[in-house]
Amino acid sequence: MEAIVEVNTGPPSPALAEGVRSVPGGKFLTFSLDREEFGVQILKVVEIIGVLDITVVPHTQEFVRGVINLRGKVIPVIDLRAKFGIPETAYNDQTCIIVVDVGTLMGIVVDTVQEVHDIESQDIEPPPSLGRTVGADFILGMGKVKDDVKILLDIDRVLNGDELVELPEHVSRSEPARA
Repeated sequence: MEAIVEVNTGPPSPALAEGVRSVPGGKFLTFSLDREEFGVQILKVVEIIGVLDITVVPHTQEFVRGVINLRGKVIPVIDLRAKFGIPETAYNDQTCIIVVDVGTLMGIVVDTVQEVHDIESQDIEPPPSLGRTVGADFILGMGKVKDDVKILLDIDRVLNGDELVELPEHVSRSEPARA
């Protein structure tokens, strides 16, 4: 019996081309949530810090942990476990806040920061189709690193301002808060 290998030499099918973004390769900071590995473009990362005292802001989404004061800047903090529906766990000495710039500074709480990987564009595949009910708009692609797959996040979409709390104007800016 002869094996059939299909080679697509024409344009991508409309189903595949629909909503697929080309992802340039580059450096990605990888981190873990539960047993899954994620990555964000290193150019979005401002710094990595340990967990500081987080001030709770009332009437916010469940995944908004509150705000921190980082050297005079008040920065909102989002717990990615809660945001992604992953069961919560107590923070420990490996838990970090990654401060990212998405037009404003925001902190994301992750279980463990791993390392920076240089992932070439040919090693980034579009996210798999998971059906219409599963939104994967926040996934840039699936980065292949050796035998592992990293879920590469579009952090701007993950931290979509429309669903975040309306914080006072001085909180949501990158400028120092007034004393």
